[in-house]
Amino acid sequence: MSSSARLKATAALIAALAIASPARAGSPGAFGYGKPATPAEIAGWNIDVRGKDGAGLPDGKGDVSHGADVFAEQCAICHGTFGEGEGRYPKLMGGEGTLASERPEPSVGSYWPYAPTLFDYIDRAMPLSAPHSLSADDVYALIAYILNFNNIVPADFIADRSSLPKVKMPNRDNFIWKDPRPDTAATACMKDCVDPKTVKIISSAEGKDLTPRTTGPLDTMRGK
Repeated sequence: MSSSARLKATAALIAALAIASPARAGSPGAFGYGKPATPAEIAGWNIDVRGKDGAGLPDGKGDVSHGADVFAEQCAICHGTFGEGEGRYPKLMGGEGTLASERPEPSVGSYWPYAPTLFDYIDRAMPLSAPHSLSADDVYALIAYILNFNNIVPADFIADRSSLPKVKMPNRDNFIWKDPRPDTAATACMKDCVDPKTVKIISSAEGKDLTPRTTGPLDTMRGK
């Protein structure tokens, strides 16, 4: 078969497929590819944990001793052995009484209001080199260790979905700010609105050398 004949045959096949399945390709919300997500696939993404009451915490548990081992292996290189921080990486302990000062130190012990939020963040984003790679037991153990070196829980504390929401964080009662702004209404305008038909553009930045070039030496940059 010649190249021209092959091209014609391919075009005819594509046209036939398009005609044979118009319902699927044209149905609302469908583009003719992909498949519905399975419950297991949805569960893999549904990992959020609510801080205030721990809703979403998974099964599992971890103690301070195991947490110290996991922390030394996965976290200490950035956060220090006891959460004191290495280099410019954040501290996880200390900072009590500094939040109202000129140099506040927002750490787990001084700032975070809810212990379950630790699970949400660590499970989702840590360790930095391999986020979401720790087991639930390891994350619970890390939290127990972090809370312990912040003097929030005793050395025999076991973190799980039941005990974690009951932990009273030192700064919990200081999260009292409420947004004073009113809820917005889905209306086009409130009152005394300008008629869009009367709005005219009387000036623009075009041609006024206000936008610098994005290439070339910095010392020779001028407007376009």
